Amino acid sequence: SSIAHEPPQATNYFLLYGFQQVTMASIVSSIAHEQKEGAFQKQPTIFVGRKRVLGRKVRGQTRYWKDVGLGFKTPKAAIENDYVDKKCPFTGNVSIRGRILRGTVVSTKMQRTIVVRRDYLHWVPKYNRYEKRHKNISAHISPCFKTKVGDVVTIGQCRPLSKTVRFNVLKVDPQTLEGLQKKKRFRVF
Repeated sequence: SSIAHEPPQATNYFLLYGFQQVTMASIVSSIAHEQKEGAFQKQPTIFVGRKRVLGRKVRGQTRYWKDVGLGFKTPKAAIENDYVDKKCPFTGNVSIRGRILRGTVVSTKMQRTIVVRRDYLHWVPKYNRYEKRHKNISAHISPCFKTKVGDVVTIGQCRPLSKTVRFNVLKVDPQTLEGLQKKKRFRVF
């Protein structure tokens, strides 16, 4: 007599190895959550392949971070988190120099890039009056900051990071008032 065997369910188990069942979730969780790119992401100033000496316990991973200066403090998330961002002014190879600007976040739809709206007044001598104008600036935002539309951010000029990005976010002032959340409202700082 033949015994009918049911095939293992393919939805729950990725691999059967000996008597140990390895699920897809356990494989994904074992990989670092910041490894989303095709190449291995690491900070270039930190050596990852250090061998552990027997008898010594390593407290935690070493992490490179710096103070950008100009009175801006390094965020706690940049020191404690394990993200890798080579364009971050606190953990990457980018120096802040030139202009320091403030503006309102208009869009956060890009990856690690936001659009900042700067409102200003332009004098028209013919009519002896001011007119309202605005500029949109693309700025790189480090993963240590969490922003939403309507927040006021301070951005600093840096080297060109892409075709349109020449600024980096240095500070975020979250807006708690609901009335100030309108995208195109004219605001001068």
